[in-house]
Amino acid sequence: MNLFQFQHATSVEDAIQKVVATGGKYLAGGTNLVDLMKGTVEQPPALIDLRRLGLTNVVSTDEGGVLIEAGVSNSAIANHPLIRSQYPVVSQSILSGATTQLRNMATAGGNLLQRTRCPYFMETGFEACNKRIPGSGCAALEGFNREHALFGGSYKCVAIHPSDMAVALAILDAVVHVQGASGKRKIPLPEFFRLPGDTPQIDNTLHPHELILGIELPPSGFGRHSWYLKVRDRHSYAFALVSVAAGLEMNEDGTIRRAALAMGGVAPMPWRVRDAEESLVGKFATAASFHAAAELALAGASSLSQNGFKIDLGKHSVVRTLRLASSGPQSR
Repeated sequence: MNLFQFQHATSVEDAIQKVVATGGKYLAGGTNLVDLMKGTVEQPPALIDLRRLGLTNVVSTDEGGVLIEAGVSNSAIANHPLIRSQYPVVSQSILSGATTQLRNMATAGGNLLQRTRCPYFMETGFEACNKRIPGSGCAALEGFNREHALFGGSYKCVAIHPSDMAVALAILDAVVHVQGASGKRKIPLPEFFRLPGDTPQIDNTLHPHELILGIELPPSGFGRHSWYLKVRDRHSYAFALVSVAAGLEMNEDGTIRRAALAMGGVAPMPWRVRDAEESLVGKFATAASFHAAAELALAGASSLSQNGFKIDLGKHSVVRTLRLASSGPQSR
């Protein structure tokens, strides 16, 4: 780890000014950034500590939704009564990730900003990684790519986004609140993440020096019928090979009024599969309708030399997640 300045911020405005002045990075829980600094993947000249700013509340909004401030720990989010009752899929997604110790430190804002765990990015001994060294190539294209993207990759990068929580947020139409030197703005979650294209070193659409203030969840009808499924090589402390977040609103006759589906472990961002969602509307919650949705969810998947198994795994995961979501809490 290289030497760096360390400064405490006393307000949001002060944090932004310090980052502008030093060219540094914001530090919240540090569960990803500090690891990257230890491996010299990240070498910021300064860290601006945000932990004195507060931003640690989960509050109801006037619209009937919830605002999760950026400094709330993942453990606090997962166990908050508003999240557990209205957005259980968020709680499930968080509890499926990392360890208790990491969840106690990791924050809502940091969860969105965590970087890929592609080994070619994480290990500086590999020279070819366009995300770490733009223009150097993508070693995963011809190398180890078992965990890499089926959708949304480019000839310059096929790494995936590692967040579990972001996949659950995707089906809830979350909105990210940010503030920068020019003021505040709101970014719908699908517009927050970006695909690699020709510039895979840029993970999101934040402007330079912008700070995440919170994540707003609009009112949701998925409280009774939602589920998050994570499929991985081992039960704990492993990133998803494939994950699925599903939310359903059911009519009294048992048909599906509205559906939302997103996948993780398959793309550089949470991957919303709207064709599959639309195929479920008006259908009964049956194996046949779930299998048809699964086929649509994985349509267009482009596999690499080692990750083709994820296509079939993804289909089975979509079916299982929809079945668990449709069953309701009493049937599980």
